Amino acid sequence: TPAPTPTPDPMAEAMAAMTTEEKVGQLLTVGFYGTQAGEEARSYIQDYHVGGLILFGRNVESAQQLVDLTNGLKALAGDGIPLLLSIDQEGGTVERMPPEIRRLPNAYEVADPAALGATLGAECAAFGLNTDFAPSLDIWSNPNNTVIGKRAFGSDAASVTERGLACLTAIEESGTIPVVKHFPGHGDTDTDSHVGLPVVNKTRRELLESELLPFQSAIDGGVPAVMVAHILMTQLDPDRPASLSPEVVTGLLREELGFAGVVFTDDLTMGAITQNYGLGEAAVLAVEAGCDVLLVCHEASAVEEAYTALLESVDTGRLSQERLDESVRRILTLKQTYGLTGDPVDLPDLEALNTQVDTVVNG
Repeated sequence: TPAPTPTPDPMAEAMAAMTTEEKVGQLLTVGFYGTQAGEEARSYIQDYHVGGLILFGRNVESAQQLVDLTNGLKALAGDGIPLLLSIDQEGGTVERMPPEIRRLPNAYEVADPAALGATLGAECAAFGLNTDFAPSLDIWSNPNNTVIGKRAFGSDAASVTERGLACLTAIEESGTIPVVKHFPGHGDTDTDSHVGLPVVNKTRRELLESELLPFQSAIDGGVPAVMVAHILMTQLDPDRPASLSPEVVTGLLREELGFAGVVFTDDLTMGAITQNYGLGEAAVLAVEAGCDVLLVCHEASAVEEAYTALLESVDTGRLSQERLDESVRRILTLKQTYGLTGDPVDLPDLEALNTQVDTVVNG
């Protein structure tokens, strides 16, 4: 009997054609300055081969400008691998849409979280963005928490699970990639990880009975991506923040909760990391921990440092080619699953978007 013909693996073929530099670049989603697809963005896309870019308020001036920007970024990538074009668009205190679009309320105050999710997804898609770092599945259980607060869908696990998943499903149905955050839960902290390193002393059992419930439900429902926070979970790993901890990312998130999708770090240029680690070392530790995409949101020198350190770690064998390929395969699969392209978008119907916002506000 003839041997069965092996099934072709198009992903393996695509990856075989990539250089190590291109593979390392896929692991980075970076922030840039300015409101146009200028030299800084060009360098990231064409010299560093980055897999994605994240936009902030600093990059957004108007609806037309935002459309021109995302179209320009796609043009820089040309026929190469499509970019993850991402943004933190939650509504409320975390709003990144241009001024022509009316503001959404905080998740905590929304009557219909599914309508919120549908609107967030529509807003992103309308402006050529394909990835939204939302919803936040943190439980606002600590009244002293300044960084989460009303960004949460509730103050107990049941309401966050029910409301957060309704929002998540609606974002996904819009065709936008949702990235749930901030695993394993930033709601019971009183330090802002942008500034310092928050510490959570809960046991694994306590986490499984509260913080982790919304995440477990999202994973069971097939969520494609999870963002890991810079929080020291002392009972799981007394030494490293969650984003750099194999115990948290591989042990808890992947093995125990069964997550097989793409793991993003929170921004590696936040104080929780930079006060304790060099950026290059943090990038390598994050990949060693099991993360796939590293966010580097500020400063060109930080992007260069992360990229160089990752490349060196592959060259020296500290990160194996197999480990690199594992993350690249997950990232490319995510891009393929959501049908990412370099196609430009037209200026959207702003009134239609505002009408959709109004349904959430008045819901």
